[in-house]
Amino acid sequence: MTFKRYDGIDRPQPRDGKPPLPEPQEHMCLVRAKSRSKKIATVVKQKDINKFQVAYSNLLKGNLDGLRKLKKSKIKNKAE
Repeated sequence: MTFKRYDGIDRPQPRDGKPPLPEPQEHMCLVRAKSRSKKIATVVKQKDINKFQVAYSNLLKGNLDGLRKLKKSKIKNKAE
């Protein structure tokens, strides 16, 4: 999953002599995710980023129950 700042401009910058593209009023966040062969992408507005992060973290916490526990090795620290 990647997060990237997105200004809403899909076209490249114009060449010299042409008027520049206007500055965006509000920046957004482009979110891309890939799972095996399926790709999805969405744009989140700046004011909704906190709500998106909370919903995403709740989704991750709810679906992390099937993971295997790592075995801890019993190596004592020699500095003690």
